[in-house]
Amino acid sequence: MEINEQVKSILSYGECCDHCLGRFFGKRSHGLSNDERGRSLKIALAIGENLPYTKFSGTCWVCSNFFDSVPEWADRVVATVQGIEFSSFLIGCRVPPLIAENEEMVWSDLSLTEPEPFKSEVNREVGKAVSARTGKMVDFKKPDIVVILDPASGSAEVQINSVFFYGRYQKFERGIPQTHWDCRACRGAGCEKCNFTGAQYLDSVEELIGRPVIIAFDAQNAVLHGAGREDIDARMIGTGRPFILEVVEPKKRSLDLAALEQEINRVAEGRVSVSIKRWSERAEVETLKSNKAHKKYRILVEVEGALSANEFANALKTLQGATIYQRTPERVAHRRADKIRERIVLDIEYVGEQDGKFVVEVLGEAGLYIKELISGDGGRTRPSLAEILDRPAHVFSLDVVQVEGAKEGD
Repeated sequence: MEINEQVKSILSYGECCDHCLGRFFGKRSHGLSNDERGRSLKIALAIGENLPYTKFSGTCWVCSNFFDSVPEWADRVVATVQGIEFSSFLIGCRVPPLIAENEEMVWSDLSLTEPEPFKSEVNREVGKAVSARTGKMVDFKKPDIVVILDPASGSAEVQINSVFFYGRYQKFERGIPQTHWDCRACRGAGCEKCNFTGAQYLDSVEELIGRPVIIAFDAQNAVLHGAGREDIDARMIGTGRPFILEVVEPKKRSLDLAALEQEINRVAEGRVSVSIKRWSERAEVETLKSNKAHKKYRILVEVEGALSANEFANALKTLQGATIYQRTPERVAHRRADKIRERIVLDIEYVGEQDGKFVVEVLGEAGLYIKELISGDGGRTRPSLAEILDRPAHVFSLDVVQVEGAKEGD
């Protein structure tokens, strides 16, 4: 169908604003806005039909003259984001069903192949107006905020994207889990067993780091993503464990990380310490969590009966470089698949005695269960130190002293 005939057909549905008419051919030619294209098409039709051209002044049957209100929508967006720090943004739109139905009917009836959807033009035109008012830039890939327009209700809703930073933490106190645990009895609702806190433990590494972060960023929450995790009764010392903290819905974004590190360490002094390395982003979280890093442990081993240091050290040498077959330990079987895993003891060394117990340092492949390497877990781990010694042995205390991490420079 020739373009003038297509224009006539579109106008036969009812009065159509220049924006909507131009948008039906939005991908055909460049250099014109949709309203300029629509006006040109009406002028070309008038010339071709030898009719006077009349400027559109009615009510558009497609969009009900939405585009006349672009300045008001831009003002609404600016008011909605007051008090939120951002340098980039993106506009989105919930298209009213009637508008979507109107334009899709024309696309189908006339077999149009190059239309632009209503949503695209709304996002672009309101985005341009907001940018002019705020001086902020539109970012289609990683905006700081997204503002969703709802023409049906006349509202604008802001979604604040998270910020992330990378660092390492040390945990000096045993009995602190890595992340928040809901109370097992009430699942976070609050009950007598948890003193109506909803928490199984009052503190976690996540919360000790996160509380001052939430205040500093004026955020809704802070979520810790760790490179693996240590047992609740283990300390994390030495080089510390790599982590990324996700700051959820922050109203502030451009904080001084050195000052933030200092504040976290002040608040959590003696319990948790952090070294913040740099800013991060969401894509790095998956990389961090999937990284199978080797870990080094320092453990105190208690052995039943009298045993010399030489006998103990010689037994340890048997495990050096050994492949260990570990069935899922009894202590975690309720939450992990029951299967046999093969892990290698990369290095194991006797380093002395402390309080009548043997001090051992172990470097193991990711996923090596250290407690079971020592105790044997009732035969579920083989070989084990207890099996080699032919007597009960167990880990009295465990510290993680080294965890490999990602590039940590600026």
